[in-house]
Amino acid sequence: MEKHYNKLLTYAYNIVGSYEDAKDLVQDVLEKYITMDKSSIRHESNFLIKSTINHAINFKTRQSKKEVFGEWLPEPVSFDNADAKLIRDETASYTMLVLFEYLNPKERAAFILKEGFNYSHAEIAELLDINTENSRQLLSRANKQLKDSKYSSYSPHLGHSFETVGRYQKALAQADIVELQNLLVDDIKLSADGGTKVQVLSGSEIGKTATATLLVYVQQHFLMGKTFTFQFFNHQPAACFWEHEKLHNCHILQLSEDGLIQEIYSIVDPDKLKNITKLSHI
Repeated sequence: MEKHYNKLLTYAYNIVGSYEDAKDLVQDVLEKYITMDKSSIRHESNFLIKSTINHAINFKTRQSKKEVFGEWLPEPVSFDNADAKLIRDETASYTMLVLFEYLNPKERAAFILKEGFNYSHAEIAELLDINTENSRQLLSRANKQLKDSKYSSYSPHLGHSFETVGRYQKALAQADIVELQNLLVDDIKLSADGGTKVQVLSGSEIGKTATATLLVYVQQHFLMGKTFTFQFFNHQPAACFWEHEKLHNCHILQLSEDGLIQEIYSIVDPDKLKNITKLSHI
C-alpha cells in the first residue's frame, strides 16, 4: 500500500485543500481496501484512485459550509518539511487551491485530473461514474470559472521572491505604509483565515491604502517581537512570523511578473499551522 500512498494523498489534498483531512481520507480508503474481497478488482491502482477521489468529493461536499473567522483558506504545505508526503510537481499552487474553492467538488476533481494529471475524458468519466460528455461539461464549467484569473501560471524567480518578501517584511517592521503601497498592485486583495479559534477580519480587504494600513495595524498589535523567516508553501513565497518554534501567522504571497504583490493569504488558524516547522537553514 505504501507505493500508492503519496499519489493518493496528493489527489485528496488537491481536492479538499486540507493536508490533515487528506491523510484521514486516504487512511480510510486503504483500511477498507485491506479488509475487502479483491477478487473482482482488476487494477489495484485505478480502484484506489477512484475510491480516494470519490471519498474526497463526498467529504468536500459535506464540508463546504464550514464556518470560520474570516475566509476559509487551504492548509499550506511545505515541501521542505521531512514528513511532507505530497508529490511536489503534482501538488497545486496555493493560489490555485484558493481558486478551486469557486468550483463545486466534481468540477474541481475533473479540472485536477485533466489539467494536473493529464487524464482523458474517458478516464475521468470512469473515475467519477459519469459519461464523457459530463466530463467535458465539468471541465468547461471549471475553465469558465477560472479563465479570468490573473494568477494562472506565473511562478516568480527565487531571487525575485526573496527581494519582494524582504522588502515586505522590512516595511511591516518599520510601519512604512508608503513602502508597503509601493509593493502592492492597485487591486491587491488580502484574505485572512483564523479558523474556529482566532478572530480575524471578516471577508477580504481590497485596495492598496486599506490593505497597507491594515497590515501595519496587525504588525503593531499582533506580530511585534515575533521572529521572521522566509519560506515557500505550495510553490509560493511566504513571510512567516514565529513565537519561539511555533508558527503564529504566515502571509503567503501571489506575485506578479514585475515582483508586485497581487494577493496576500494570511493564515492564523493554529490547526492549519501546527505541522509546519521552522527551517534550520533560514
